[in-house]
Amino acid sequence: MTFANTTLSRKKRRSATLAALMGLGMLGLGFAAVPLYEVFCRVTGYGGTTQRVGEAQAATVRSTTQVMSIRFDSNVNSTLPWSFKPEQAVDRVTVGARDMAIFLATNDSDQPVVGTATFNVTPLLAGKYFNKVQCFCFSEQLLKPGQTMRMPVLYYVDPAILDDPETRDIKEITLSYTFYRSLDEQALDADAGDS
Repeated sequence: MTFANTTLSRKKRRSATLAALMGLGMLGLGFAAVPLYEVFCRVTGYGGTTQRVGEAQAATVRSTTQVMSIRFDSNVNSTLPWSFKPEQAVDRVTVGARDMAIFLATNDSDQPVVGTATFNVTPLLAGKYFNKVQCFCFSEQLLKPGQTMRMPVLYYVDPAILDDPETRDIKEITLSYTFYRSLDEQALDADAGDS
């Protein structure tokens, strides 16, 4: 084998190794994209993602004299045989003060069904200032046939919303939930064991 062939063969192996490493790196980034995006949305409030805070942190927030309207929106995916609505469509709250909204979910079918809710906040820029202390979202909710469940959301609007030039003129925030039928109905299996 000549020197030129040896050099060409080494370059091909190096190129193939680099291509394989780049492919593995891209695959790894593909798997990490969703969790990284979720962290990014939580930190920045991007896409109307609200903040999740604990009781201790919520207790340190001082309320203001500014009042804001919070509108509650409820939706149900067509595959879920439930009715879902807020007890109150709009609430007027003091910025910084904790408040509670109650949503009602009813299983309209003759079978036990598990649902899971997702949410968003609009305007999207308000997401990083809308803090949920307690929420039913992303947890499986089992409703037996005909059962109605009250689902509370404990929340507050961070007073920092009034200092942000992009959000200080917001007078109304909409908190919207959509319930979907759970694909992983583990709660049904647990309920069957209790019978």
